[in-house]
Amino acid sequence: MTEAISRPRKIRTAVDIGGTFTDIFVQHGDGAITTAKYPTQSDPIEGVLAGMDRAGVNWEDVEFFSHGTTIATNALITRTFPKIALVTTEGFRDVIEIRRGDRESWDPYEEVGKPFVPRRHRLTVSERVGYDGEILEPLDEAGARDVARILKRRGIETIAVCFINSFTNPVHENRMAEILAEELPGVAVTTSSDVLPEIFEYERFSTTVANAALVPIIGPYARTLEARLEESGYTNDVLLLHSGGGVMTPKMAEKYGARLAASGIAAGAIASRHIARQCGYENSIGFDMGGTSTDVSLTDNGVLGTTNMWSVEFGYPICFPSIEVLTIGAGGGSIACLDDAGSLRNGPQSAGSDPGPACYGAAGELATNTDANLILGTIGKELAGGVKELDVASAFKAVEKVATPLGLEVETAAQSIIKVANANMADAVRLISIRKGHDPRDFALVGFGGAGPLHVAYLAKELGIPTVIVPPHPGVTSAMGCMLVDVQHDITRMYLTDAADADLAHLAQTFKDLQDEGRQRLTAEHVDDADMVFEYYLDMRYNGQWRAIAVPVTMPFGGLDEVVATFHATHLKEHNYASDDAGVEIYRISVRAIGLTPRVDAKPADVIDPADFTPVPTEIRQVLFPDETARLETPVYDRTDLPAGAVLSGPCIVDQLDSTTVVPPQTTARVDAWGNLILSQDV
Repeated sequence: MTEAISRPRKIRTAVDIGGTFTDIFVQHGDGAITTAKYPTQSDPIEGVLAGMDRAGVNWEDVEFFSHGTTIATNALITRTFPKIALVTTEGFRDVIEIRRGDRESWDPYEEVGKPFVPRRHRLTVSERVGYDGEILEPLDEAGARDVARILKRRGIETIAVCFINSFTNPVHENRMAEILAEELPGVAVTTSSDVLPEIFEYERFSTTVANAALVPIIGPYARTLEARLEESGYTNDVLLLHSGGGVMTPKMAEKYGARLAASGIAAGAIASRHIARQCGYENSIGFDMGGTSTDVSLTDNGVLGTTNMWSVEFGYPICFPSIEVLTIGAGGGSIACLDDAGSLRNGPQSAGSDPGPACYGAAGELATNTDANLILGTIGKELAGGVKELDVASAFKAVEKVATPLGLEVETAAQSIIKVANANMADAVRLISIRKGHDPRDFALVGFGGAGPLHVAYLAKELGIPTVIVPPHPGVTSAMGCMLVDVQHDITRMYLTDAADADLAHLAQTFKDLQDEGRQRLTAEHVDDADMVFEYYLDMRYNGQWRAIAVPVTMPFGGLDEVVATFHATHLKEHNYASDDAGVEIYRISVRAIGLTPRVDAKPADVIDPADFTPVPTEIRQVLFPDETARLETPVYDRTDLPAGAVLSGPCIVDQLDSTTVVPPQTTARVDAWGNLILSQDV
């Protein structure tokens, strides 16, 4: 576990762009926090600048800026990227279309989306490298130039070069890239041996194509953002959060754009782990519910779950290391409707930010979770400190369209909408915990996002989770997560050999080579040697398997006995199976190069004796809770009025600028020294 360096600083800022709001988190040199929210703009950079202005930030005082963005994710979802081509070995033109033959559902007639590269733009050249790196057939350079000229005539703007065994010897891919650069100056070229030098061609091709699609988008965006901030007075590095939970500079983002395809969702997972550990919980589940979706993550013994294969669109994997986050279509703007059988559904369709829920008064006519919460009284008539005025009459009309076919009163229908949403989100928590062998009752549940604190207590009750943590700034917690990260690069190399036969000296040298490459990347991003940390891993599997487990390795490298023992223990935990007698194979070597970024340490507040404090509500609201049959007289408290140590008894509601926390009946809420609300069910 690496520890961040700590130095005195001026202002540290972080921004997370969501589907509805752009969230701003500012930490001053003395540890004080300022937050702001601004509606997400069609040009996200404008939203960043406007949001920082709303937070009162003078860019000349800023010495750290970190940014989570959905621009890469949205480009892949909507397929709005430049004209792309694929150049590959003869006979492998259709790898990205054949895929693995799997489907997202059991319906044999439901087709997977078309590949990102149309077939007519997938061209081949003659070349062949053997499985061991030996050149079996030289690259046909004349044919390669013909391919380049064809692509030039077609106006191709970005190209993925994916030769079949380039992971063992990249010489042909590198030469093809040189020819393309000569024939098509200015066109982006991405090679699979640079992006993902690994054996499985479908996953490697898919990742390279995604990277090629995004590089021409991420590059200009990052450069423009950097220039706009410089014009505003910011003179330090612009840092972009990537899927692995680290940050990279625009220079690296231009080369590895696909690493940003899960940028935004990683930030919330990082923040939830930090908050839970601050409260003394090494096991935690992050529950981030925003306007459009809910992201669920899991931390086991202080370690966030990770994956080496994920996707934005099913069938087209991206194999950069990523924090494992399960995303479902459940948010404040999720639409409630009846399916063909007349059953009530909730999401995944969303009203988004435009037109938004019906209560926004912006032409939205469909019932959403926000409309239901407004009718029940769990939220007031304003959002984000008055940025959004909510119209109860419009919400009532929208929910009535659901209630009437079901023969329900509008209020009962609103309760049902929330219950269905809660059930969907509880299922997501089960998938990331129980399905992976974890008992959710052994975890704390960290609820955040603009809508998370509205629902988190109900999920905890449903799942038997004893402790709920609501951060001090739940609506901008993901933005805070962008500030808790370091510069990070994951460098890998295939290394297929039986562990019993491994050459230890060669393994050690390979680790050193990858570390040197990581050092070069960090140096290019202006990281001092003193701030560089390296982590080492061997991806291992039983002989005959194809899924590998990353096992940490300590340096100096002395042998494999302890590493193999750790592999057996990890395999038993993750798959409920281990065989000490079975052969173990090394699949891949990985080095994580980390550049530590400075932190400003927050300080805990003095905790009062709860007997000495009587909370004063700002209003008394009649609230219909989802599990109640009648409205209850419910005090509403302003969170800024609650000191550390204050204790509240449910039912009550805690309101603040960026979110609303519901404390249901038979629930107690306590403010801890860090400003978190700790919710527990009364027994």
